[in-house]
Amino acid sequence: MEATQPTLTGSANRALIGATIGFFIGAGSVSLFGPTAHIFLKAMHLSPQQVGLLVAMPMLTGSLLRIPFGASVDRNGGRLPFLALLIASVIGIAGLYWMLLTLYPNHLTAKYYPMLLIFGALAGCGIATFSVGIGQVSYWYSKKKQGLALAVFGGLGDSSPGFVVLILPAVIMTVGLWGGYLFSLAIIIFGIIIYYLMGLNAPYYQFYKRNKDAARATEEAKKYGQELFPTGGTWHTLLLSAKHWRTWPLVILYFTNFGGFLALTAWLPIFWQTYFHVGAFHSVVLTAVFSLIAAFIRVYGGKLSDEMGGEKTAVISLVVLLVGSVIMTFSSLLWLTIIGEILVGAGMGVNNAAVFKLVPHYVPDAVGGTAGWVGGLGCLGGFAIPPILGDIVALVGINGYALGFGIYILLSILCLLLVWLLYRTRDNLTVHLSR
Repeated sequence: MEATQPTLTGSANRALIGATIGFFIGAGSVSLFGPTAHIFLKAMHLSPQQVGLLVAMPMLTGSLLRIPFGASVDRNGGRLPFLALLIASVIGIAGLYWMLLTLYPNHLTAKYYPMLLIFGALAGCGIATFSVGIGQVSYWYSKKKQGLALAVFGGLGDSSPGFVVLILPAVIMTVGLWGGYLFSLAIIIFGIIIYYLMGLNAPYYQFYKRNKDAARATEEAKKYGQELFPTGGTWHTLLLSAKHWRTWPLVILYFTNFGGFLALTAWLPIFWQTYFHVGAFHSVVLTAVFSLIAAFIRVYGGKLSDEMGGEKTAVISLVVLLVGSVIMTFSSLLWLTIIGEILVGAGMGVNNAAVFKLVPHYVPDAVGGTAGWVGGLGCLGGFAIPPILGDIVALVGINGYALGFGIYILLSILCLLLVWLLYRTRDNLTVHLSR
Protein backbone atom coordinates (compact mmCIF):
# COMPACT_ATOMS: atom_id res chain seq x y z
CA MET A 1 0.00 0.00 0.00
CA GLU A 2 1.32 3.45 -1.03
CA ALA A 3 2.33 5.77 1.78
CA THR A 4 0.18 8.82 2.27
CA GLN A 5 1.81 11.99 0.97
CA PRO A 6 2.35 14.52 3.77
CA THR A 7 0.07 17.54 3.82
CA LEU A 8 1.60 20.86 2.81
CA THR A 9 0.19 24.24 3.79
CA GLY A 10 0.39 26.97 1.15
CA SER A 11 2.16 27.08 -2.20
CA ALA A 12 5.20 28.71 -3.81
CA ASN A 13 3.18 31.48 -5.46
CA ARG A 14 1.29 32.19 -2.26
CA ALA A 15 4.55 32.47 -0.33
CA LEU A 16 6.01 34.74 -3.04
CA ILE A 17 3.02 37.08 -2.84
CA GLY A 18 3.19 37.17 0.96
CA ALA A 19 6.95 37.80 1.05
CA THR A 20 6.76 40.44 -1.68
CA ILE A 21 3.99 42.34 0.11
CA GLY A 22 5.87 42.03 3.41
CA PHE A 23 9.10 43.37 1.90
CA PHE A 24 7.22 46.10 0.02
CA ILE A 25 5.71 47.28 3.31
CA GLY A 26 8.97 46.98 5.25
CA ALA A 27 11.10 48.71 2.61
CA GLY A 28 8.88 51.78 2.79
CA SER A 29 10.91 52.88 5.83
CA VAL A 30 13.61 54.03 3.39
CA SER A 31 11.41 57.08 2.78
CA LEU A 32 10.31 57.46 6.39
CA PHE A 33 11.91 60.89 6.88
CA GLY A 34 12.88 62.10 3.40
CA PRO A 35 9.52 63.69 2.52
CA THR A 36 9.10 65.17 6.02
CA ALA A 37 12.69 66.14 6.89
CA HIS A 38 12.06 69.82 6.15
CA ILE A 39 9.25 69.82 8.75
CA PHE A 40 11.51 68.34 11.45
CA LEU A 41 14.29 70.73 10.42
CA LYS A 42 12.11 73.78 11.06
CA ALA A 43 10.30 72.47 14.14
CA MET A 44 13.42 71.21 15.93
CA HIS A 45 15.94 73.69 14.44
CA LEU A 46 18.19 70.90 13.18
CA SER A 47 21.52 71.38 11.43
CA PRO A 48 22.12 69.94 7.92
CA GLN A 49 24.25 67.19 9.49
CA GLN A 50 21.45 66.25 11.89
CA VAL A 51 18.97 66.11 9.01
CA GLY A 52 21.35 63.90 7.05
CA LEU A 53 21.70 61.51 9.98
CA LEU A 54 17.94 61.49 10.55
CA VAL A 55 17.02 60.48 7.00
CA ALA A 56 19.78 57.84 7.05
CA MET A 57 18.97 56.25 10.42
CA PRO A 58 16.40 53.68 9.16
CA MET A 59 18.99 52.45 6.65
CA LEU A 60 21.51 51.74 9.43
CA THR A 61 19.44 49.03 11.11
CA GLY A 62 17.95 47.95 7.79
CA SER A 63 21.45 47.30 6.46
CA LEU A 64 23.24 45.78 9.44
CA LEU A 65 20.40 43.40 10.31
CA ARG A 66 20.33 41.94 6.80
CA ILE A 67 23.41 39.81 7.46
CA PRO A 68 22.43 37.95 10.69
CA PHE A 69 18.73 37.72 9.83
CA GLY A 70 19.48 36.52 6.31
CA ALA A 71 21.82 33.89 7.72
CA SER A 72 19.11 32.70 10.14
CA VAL A 73 16.83 31.59 7.28
CA ASP A 74 18.76 28.32 6.86
CA ARG A 75 17.91 27.45 10.44
CA ASN A 76 14.24 28.46 10.68
CA GLY A 77 12.91 28.97 7.15
CA GLY A 78 12.44 32.72 7.36
CA ARG A 79 8.89 33.19 8.61
CA LEU A 80 9.78 33.96 12.24
CA PRO A 81 12.59 36.50 11.57
CA PHE A 82 10.48 38.16 8.86
CA LEU A 83 7.65 38.72 11.33
CA ALA A 84 10.06 39.87 14.05
CA LEU A 85 11.53 42.54 11.76
CA LEU A 86 8.11 43.82 10.72
CA ILE A 87 6.92 43.96 14.33
CA ALA A 88 10.03 45.95 15.32
CA SER A 89 9.22 48.33 12.48
CA VAL A 90 5.68 48.73 13.82
CA ILE A 91 7.06 49.64 17.25
CA GLY A 92 9.28 52.30 15.68
CA ILE A 93 6.52 53.89 13.60
CA ALA A 94 4.11 53.73 16.56
CA GLY A 95 6.73 55.60 18.60
CA LEU A 96 7.00 58.29 15.93
CA TYR A 97 3.23 58.62 15.84
CA TRP A 98 3.13 58.99 19.64
CA MET A 99 5.87 61.65 19.58
CA LEU A 100 4.13 63.72 16.94
CA LEU A 101 0.69 63.33 18.51
CA THR A 102 1.87 64.52 21.91
CA LEU A 103 4.67 66.97 21.03
CA TYR A 104 4.14 68.47 17.58
CA PRO A 105 4.28 71.36 16.84
CA ASN A 106 4.87 73.40 20.00
CA HIS A 107 6.86 70.96 22.14
CA LEU A 108 8.87 69.05 19.52
CA THR A 109 12.28 70.53 20.33
CA ALA A 110 15.88 69.49 19.69
CA LYS A 111 16.06 67.63 23.02
CA TYR A 112 13.82 64.93 21.50
CA TYR A 113 16.19 64.38 18.57
CA PRO A 114 17.83 61.25 20.11
CA MET A 115 14.40 59.71 20.66
CA LEU A 116 13.53 60.47 17.04
CA LEU A 117 16.67 58.62 15.93
CA ILE A 118 15.84 55.58 18.10
CA PHE A 119 12.32 55.25 16.70
CA GLY A 120 13.70 55.76 13.19
CA ALA A 121 16.21 52.97 13.75
CA LEU A 122 13.44 50.61 14.91
CA ALA A 123 11.27 51.53 11.94
CA GLY A 124 14.17 50.67 9.63
CA CYS A 125 14.15 47.03 10.74
CA GLY A 126 11.56 46.33 8.04
CA ILE A 127 14.17 47.09 5.37
CA ALA A 128 16.13 44.01 6.49
CA THR A 129 13.28 41.71 5.39
CA PHE A 130 14.94 41.68 1.95
CA SER A 131 17.62 39.15 2.92
CA VAL A 132 15.09 36.99 4.78
CA GLY A 133 12.64 37.00 1.88
CA ILE A 134 15.37 36.12 -0.63
CA GLY A 135 16.13 32.94 1.29
CA GLN A 136 12.51 32.07 2.01
CA VAL A 137 11.44 32.46 -1.63
CA SER A 138 14.50 30.57 -2.93
CA TYR A 139 13.60 27.49 -0.89
CA TRP A 140 10.09 27.41 -2.34
CA TYR A 141 11.05 27.50 -6.04
CA SER A 142 12.97 25.13 -8.29
CA LYS A 143 16.30 26.39 -9.60
CA LYS A 144 14.82 27.05 -13.05
CA LYS A 145 12.15 29.34 -11.62
CA GLN A 146 14.14 31.09 -8.90
CA GLY A 147 15.42 33.86 -11.18
CA LEU A 148 11.99 35.18 -12.10
CA ALA A 149 10.62 34.71 -8.58
CA LEU A 150 13.49 36.65 -7.01
CA ALA A 151 13.24 39.38 -9.66
CA VAL A 152 9.55 39.83 -8.81
CA PHE A 153 10.31 39.85 -5.08
CA GLY A 154 13.22 42.29 -5.30
CA GLY A 155 11.90 44.53 -8.07
CA LEU A 156 8.41 45.08 -6.69
CA GLY A 157 9.66 45.37 -3.12
CA ASP A 158 12.26 47.98 -4.06
CA SER A 159 9.56 50.12 -5.65
CA SER A 160 8.06 50.78 -2.21
CA PRO A 161 10.16 53.87 -1.33
CA GLY A 162 9.03 55.54 -4.55
CA PHE A 163 5.38 55.10 -3.67
CA VAL A 164 5.90 56.14 -0.04
CA VAL A 165 7.71 59.33 -1.00
CA LEU A 166 4.78 60.15 -3.29
CA ILE A 167 1.87 59.17 -1.04
CA LEU A 168 3.07 60.17 2.45
CA PRO A 169 3.23 63.94 1.76
CA ALA A 170 -0.24 63.85 0.20
CA VAL A 171 -1.62 62.15 3.31
CA ILE A 172 0.19 64.65 5.56
CA MET A 173 -1.28 67.59 3.62
CA THR A 174 -4.74 66.09 4.17
CA VAL A 175 -4.65 64.91 7.81
CA GLY A 176 -1.51 66.48 9.26
CA LEU A 177 1.97 65.22 10.15
CA TRP A 178 0.93 62.82 12.91
CA GLY A 179 -1.89 61.54 10.70
CA GLY A 180 0.64 60.68 8.00
CA TYR A 181 2.56 58.43 10.36
CA LEU A 182 -0.70 56.93 11.67
CA PHE A 183 -1.48 56.03 8.05
CA SER A 184 1.99 54.44 7.75
CA LEU A 185 1.35 52.48 10.93
CA ALA A 186 -1.96 51.16 9.62
CA ILE A 187 -0.35 50.11 6.31
CA ILE A 188 2.46 48.16 7.95
CA ILE A 189 0.04 46.40 10.33
CA PHE A 190 -1.99 45.41 7.27
CA GLY A 191 1.22 44.10 5.68
CA ILE A 192 2.01 42.01 8.74
CA ILE A 193 -1.43 40.41 8.60
CA ILE A 194 -1.02 39.59 4.89
CA TYR A 195 2.44 38.13 5.45
CA TYR A 196 1.26 36.12 8.47
CA LEU A 197 -1.48 34.54 6.35
CA MET A 198 0.53 33.98 3.16
CA GLY A 199 4.27 34.02 3.95
CA LEU A 200 4.63 30.36 4.90
CA ASN A 201 7.87 28.42 5.15
CA ALA A 202 8.96 26.06 2.37
CA PRO A 203 7.97 22.36 2.53
CA TYR A 204 11.18 21.16 4.22
CA TYR A 205 10.70 23.48 7.18
CA GLN A 206 7.04 22.58 7.57
CA PHE A 207 7.80 18.85 7.63
CA TYR A 208 10.87 19.22 9.85
CA LYS A 209 8.79 21.15 12.39
CA ARG A 210 6.43 18.16 12.59
CA ASN A 211 8.86 15.24 12.87
CA LYS A 212 12.27 16.82 13.73
CA ASP A 213 13.89 14.43 11.24
CA ALA A 214 15.97 16.28 8.63
CA ALA A 215 16.38 13.31 6.27
CA ARG A 216 12.68 12.48 6.33
CA ALA A 217 11.70 16.14 5.91
CA THR A 218 14.01 16.37 2.89
CA GLU A 219 12.46 13.33 1.20
CA GLU A 220 8.94 14.59 1.86
CA ALA A 221 9.79 18.07 0.56
CA LYS A 222 11.24 16.63 -2.66
CA LYS A 223 7.81 15.20 -3.45
CA TYR A 224 6.55 18.78 -3.67
CA GLY A 225 9.36 19.84 -5.99
CA GLN A 226 11.71 21.52 -3.50
CA GLU A 227 15.29 21.39 -4.80
CA LEU A 228 17.22 23.68 -2.47
CA PHE A 229 17.88 22.54 1.09
CA PRO A 230 19.80 24.02 4.04
CA THR A 231 23.35 22.74 4.46
CA GLY A 232 23.96 24.19 7.89
CA GLY A 233 27.00 26.04 6.63
CA THR A 234 25.70 29.60 6.49
CA TRP A 235 28.15 31.10 8.96
CA HIS A 236 30.97 29.10 7.39
CA THR A 237 30.25 30.51 3.94
CA LEU A 238 30.12 34.03 5.41
CA LEU A 239 33.63 33.54 6.81
CA LEU A 240 34.86 31.89 3.62
CA SER A 241 33.57 34.66 1.39
CA ALA A 242 35.08 37.31 3.67
CA LYS A 243 38.52 35.86 2.87
CA HIS A 244 38.00 36.29 -0.89
CA TRP A 245 39.35 39.69 -1.92
CA ARG A 246 36.86 39.71 -4.84
CA THR A 247 33.99 39.92 -2.36
CA TRP A 248 34.96 43.45 -1.32
CA PRO A 249 34.96 45.13 -4.76
CA LEU A 250 31.45 43.71 -5.18
CA VAL A 251 30.47 45.19 -1.81
CA ILE A 252 31.74 48.61 -2.94
CA LEU A 253 29.78 48.33 -6.20
CA TYR A 254 26.58 47.61 -4.29
CA PHE A 255 27.41 50.27 -1.69
CA THR A 256 27.60 52.83 -4.49
CA ASN A 257 24.55 51.76 -6.44
CA PHE A 258 21.99 50.27 -4.06
CA GLY A 259 23.24 52.12 -0.99
CA GLY A 260 23.42 55.24 -3.14
CA PHE A 261 19.87 54.62 -4.32
CA LEU A 262 18.62 54.41 -0.73
CA ALA A 263 20.53 57.55 0.20
CA LEU A 264 19.11 59.61 -2.66
CA THR A 265 15.57 58.38 -2.09
CA ALA A 266 15.85 59.90 1.39
CA TRP A 267 17.87 63.00 0.37
CA LEU A 268 16.33 64.14 -2.92
CA PRO A 269 13.17 65.75 -1.45
CA ILE A 270 15.44 68.00 0.64
CA PHE A 271 17.64 68.72 -2.39
CA TRP A 272 14.77 69.72 -4.69
CA GLN A 273 13.02 71.89 -2.10
CA THR A 274 16.12 73.65 -0.77
CA TYR A 275 18.34 74.05 -3.83
CA PHE A 276 15.77 74.58 -6.59
CA HIS A 277 12.93 75.80 -4.33
CA VAL A 278 10.57 73.24 -5.84
CA GLY A 279 7.25 72.87 -4.01
CA ALA A 280 6.72 69.99 -1.61
CA PHE A 281 4.45 68.04 -3.97
CA HIS A 282 6.67 68.39 -7.03
CA SER A 283 9.78 67.52 -5.02
CA VAL A 284 8.32 64.19 -3.94
CA VAL A 285 7.09 63.50 -7.48
CA LEU A 286 10.63 64.01 -8.77
CA THR A 287 11.98 61.74 -6.03
CA ALA A 288 9.36 59.10 -6.83
CA VAL A 289 10.37 59.20 -10.51
CA PHE A 290 13.98 58.52 -9.53
CA SER A 291 13.07 55.74 -7.10
CA LEU A 292 10.64 53.93 -9.40
CA ILE A 293 12.97 54.10 -12.40
CA ALA A 294 15.81 52.61 -10.34
CA ALA A 295 13.53 49.86 -8.97
CA PHE A 296 11.76 48.75 -12.14
CA ILE A 297 14.76 48.99 -14.49
CA ARG A 298 16.53 46.52 -12.21
CA VAL A 299 14.47 43.72 -13.78
CA TYR A 300 15.67 44.80 -17.25
CA GLY A 301 19.19 45.01 -15.85
CA GLY A 302 19.01 41.34 -14.94
CA LYS A 303 17.99 40.42 -18.47
CA LEU A 304 20.74 42.62 -19.92
CA SER A 305 23.30 40.96 -17.65
CA ASP A 306 22.22 37.52 -18.91
CA GLU A 307 22.64 38.64 -22.53
CA MET A 308 25.78 40.81 -22.31
CA GLY A 309 27.50 39.55 -19.20
CA GLY A 310 27.80 41.20 -15.81
CA GLU A 311 31.00 43.13 -16.54
CA LYS A 312 29.79 44.86 -19.71
CA THR A 313 26.46 45.67 -18.10
CA ALA A 314 28.22 47.07 -15.04
CA VAL A 315 30.51 49.27 -17.15
CA ILE A 316 27.65 50.69 -19.23
CA SER A 317 25.50 51.39 -16.16
CA LEU A 318 28.40 53.00 -14.30
CA VAL A 319 29.13 55.31 -17.24
CA VAL A 320 25.45 56.32 -17.22
CA LEU A 321 25.69 56.94 -13.46
CA LEU A 322 28.86 59.00 -13.96
CA VAL A 323 27.29 61.20 -16.64
CA GLY A 324 24.17 61.75 -14.52
CA SER A 325 26.28 62.60 -11.46
CA VAL A 326 28.33 65.15 -13.41
CA ILE A 327 25.12 66.82 -14.60
CA MET A 328 23.63 66.97 -11.10
CA THR A 329 26.87 68.32 -9.62
CA PHE A 330 27.40 71.19 -12.03
CA SER A 331 23.97 71.99 -13.49
CA SER A 332 22.02 75.02 -12.31
CA LEU A 333 19.14 74.35 -14.72
CA LEU A 334 16.12 72.49 -13.35
CA TRP A 335 15.29 70.60 -16.55
CA LEU A 336 18.90 69.48 -17.04
CA THR A 337 19.20 68.36 -13.43
CA ILE A 338 16.03 66.28 -13.84
CA ILE A 339 17.67 64.53 -16.80
CA GLY A 340 20.71 63.95 -14.60
CA GLU A 341 18.50 62.42 -11.90
CA ILE A 342 16.93 60.03 -14.42
CA LEU A 343 20.37 58.94 -15.65
CA VAL A 344 21.57 58.36 -12.10
CA GLY A 345 18.48 56.26 -11.28
CA ALA A 346 18.78 54.19 -14.47
CA GLY A 347 22.50 53.59 -13.94
CA MET A 348 22.02 52.52 -10.34
CA GLY A 349 19.10 50.22 -11.10
CA VAL A 350 20.86 48.34 -13.91
CA ASN A 351 24.09 48.05 -11.94
CA ASN A 352 22.27 46.58 -8.94
CA ALA A 353 21.25 43.65 -11.14
CA ALA A 354 24.72 43.36 -12.69
CA VAL A 355 26.39 43.02 -9.28
CA PHE A 356 24.43 39.89 -8.37
CA LYS A 357 25.21 38.47 -11.81
CA LEU A 358 28.91 38.86 -10.94
CA VAL A 359 28.67 37.25 -7.48
CA PRO A 360 28.45 33.56 -8.55
CA HIS A 361 31.11 34.10 -11.21
CA TYR A 362 33.77 35.67 -9.02
CA VAL A 363 33.11 33.84 -5.74
CA PRO A 364 31.52 30.56 -6.91
CA ASP A 365 32.52 28.58 -3.82
CA ALA A 366 30.78 30.96 -1.37
CA VAL A 367 27.86 32.49 -3.23
CA GLY A 368 25.51 32.69 -0.24
CA GLY A 369 28.05 34.31 2.04
CA THR A 370 29.14 36.79 -0.62
CA ALA A 371 25.53 37.74 -1.31
CA GLY A 372 25.11 38.31 2.43
CA TRP A 373 28.08 40.67 2.64
CA VAL A 374 27.14 42.46 -0.57
CA GLY A 375 23.49 42.87 0.37
CA GLY A 376 24.17 43.85 3.97
CA LEU A 377 27.25 46.05 3.87
CA GLY A 378 26.35 47.44 0.45
CA CYS A 379 23.16 48.88 1.90
CA LEU A 380 25.20 50.89 4.38
CA GLY A 381 25.64 53.43 1.61
CA GLY A 382 22.10 54.49 2.45
CA PHE A 383 23.27 55.33 5.97
CA ALA A 384 26.76 56.68 5.27
CA ILE A 385 26.12 59.01 2.33
CA PRO A 386 23.34 61.37 3.60
CA PRO A 387 25.37 62.67 6.59
CA ILE A 388 28.28 63.36 4.21
CA LEU A 389 25.92 65.29 1.95
CA GLY A 390 24.79 67.24 5.02
CA ASP A 391 28.42 67.98 5.95
CA ILE A 392 29.10 69.37 2.47
CA VAL A 393 26.08 71.68 2.76
CA ALA A 394 27.24 72.86 6.18
CA LEU A 395 30.74 73.50 4.81
CA VAL A 396 29.90 75.13 1.45
CA GLY A 397 26.43 76.54 1.96
CA ILE A 398 23.48 76.31 -0.43
CA ASN A 399 25.69 75.28 -3.38
CA GLY A 400 26.70 72.24 -1.36
CA TYR A 401 23.39 70.60 -2.25
CA ALA A 402 24.60 70.29 -5.85
CA LEU A 403 28.31 69.84 -5.18
CA GLY A 404 27.50 66.92 -2.88
CA PHE A 405 26.75 64.80 -5.94
CA GLY A 406 30.48 64.90 -6.58
CA ILE A 407 30.56 61.93 -4.18
CA TYR A 408 28.84 59.86 -6.86
CA ILE A 409 31.34 61.03 -9.47
CA LEU A 410 34.18 59.71 -7.31
CA LEU A 411 32.36 56.49 -6.42
CA SER A 412 31.39 55.72 -10.03
CA ILE A 413 35.01 56.21 -11.18
CA LEU A 414 36.21 53.96 -8.34
CA CYS A 415 33.65 51.31 -9.33
CA LEU A 416 34.74 51.41 -12.99
CA LEU A 417 38.31 50.75 -11.85
CA LEU A 418 37.14 47.86 -9.65
CA VAL A 419 35.18 46.24 -12.49
CA TRP A 420 38.29 46.53 -14.66
CA LEU A 421 40.36 44.93 -11.87
CA LEU A 422 37.91 42.04 -11.50
CA TYR A 423 37.84 41.47 -15.25
CA ARG A 424 41.64 41.51 -15.52
CA THR A 425 41.99 38.86 -12.81
CA ARG A 426 39.16 36.55 -13.90
CA ASP A 427 41.65 34.12 -15.51
CA ASN A 428 43.15 33.54 -12.06
CA LEU A 429 39.88 32.20 -10.65
CA THR A 430 40.65 28.58 -11.56
CA VAL A 431 44.02 28.80 -9.86
CA HIS A 432 42.47 30.39 -6.77
CA LEU A 433 39.68 27.84 -6.44
CA SER A 434 41.99 24.87 -6.85
CA ARG A 435 44.06 25.83 -3.83
